[in-house]
Amino acid sequence: MVELIFDWKHIAFAADRAFTETYGFNGSQGLTHVEGVLIRPDDRVSRTLLVFMHPSSTLQLLPLPQALARSGYHVLCAGSRYQRNDTSLIMENVVLDLGAWIRAAREDWGYQKVVLCGWSGGGSLAMLYQSQAERPSITHTPAGDPVDIAGAGLIPADAVLSLAAHSSRALLLSEWLDPSVRNEHDPDDRDPALDLYAPGNDTKGGTFTTAFLAEYRAAQQARMGRITARVLEVLERLRQSGGLETERVFVTHRTMADPRFLDPSIDPNGRRPGWTYLGNPEVVNSGPVGLGRISTLRSWLSQWSPAHTRADSLRTGRDITVPFLAVECGADDAVPQPHTARIFGAVSSQDKTMQLVQGANHYFVNQPQELAAATELVSDWLVVRDFG
Repeated sequence: MVELIFDWKHIAFAADRAFTETYGFNGSQGLTHVEGVLIRPDDRVSRTLLVFMHPSSTLQLLPLPQALARSGYHVLCAGSRYQRNDTSLIMENVVLDLGAWIRAAREDWGYQKVVLCGWSGGGSLAMLYQSQAERPSITHTPAGDPVDIAGAGLIPADAVLSLAAHSSRALLLSEWLDPSVRNEHDPDDRDPALDLYAPGNDTKGGTFTTAFLAEYRAAQQARMGRITARVLEVLERLRQSGGLETERVFVTHRTMADPRFLDPSIDPNGRRPGWTYLGNPEVVNSGPVGLGRISTLRSWLSQWSPAHTRADSLRTGRDITVPFLAVECGADDAVPQPHTARIFGAVSSQDKTMQLVQGANHYFVNQPQELAAATELVSDWLVVRDFG
């Protein structure tokens, strides 16, 4: 077996913040620190670097980056300033973090080509970055705070891979949000007619009517709209108060209630009914881990509000012209089935490819054959385009 070398990487750059938004040393001393792991085979140099980055997670433990490294590639699993805690995450800042990594790869580490690999939630980040590198325009966050992406001199990647990726965190949350919650301050105040997990609900494991789904989706959008309206109202009130309070944190209860996880006939793929990548959806819905569970006002607008986020691959894809590969997992238990095809359709690249890994779940859990198939198709695509 190929021996892998894991090199810890660290980048620091000047922080320009109105207030401290990350806990501890990072950002409190006038610098932003980001950390990552460069994985490479011990017997091969490379002029190409594959960059995996997620807005709030670290990816060096995932099977695919390591499998690609064993295939001979140099793979950077890059972290953002918000790694492992997305409470205050601003997507525009993460774009700047990714830009720092790509500049280091090109100018400091000597790589001639960079391929962005957007895994899961990293997909919309990769697409936002590349769209801004090709056509820079952003000068402010959705909350109106200055962020100079347009003047940052982002270096475009040479190719973009969208791997088991959804189109945006905001859209995903809007599709998973539990519309039965009537009172955001009391998660026990619920509309039983819209509660997928209500005791005695005979829809568990069954199928939902078209009429119910239409009502359900409309109620999800309504709840999303109420939360966002409250965020905007509180943010404006804080601004008008003239005091030093500029930000606030809030909880969004019950965020894993997509009927697709119970009814496999909705946008069908090979996923296991009654299950998600985080476990049983009913347990996850009220558990401590979930999309948008704890958020600041600014972070909600930047990453969770469909009406405000810039990290939406269905929009950013129009500005992407480099070679593009989209890979769908055929039994994905996280990313809903339609997302990959819609992202693929949105991309403007003349050289674009979509591939399906039959039977693959989101993380290739206990799936060595599916992992090998995904590794091979990605590697073959890269070789044909001289990204060796």
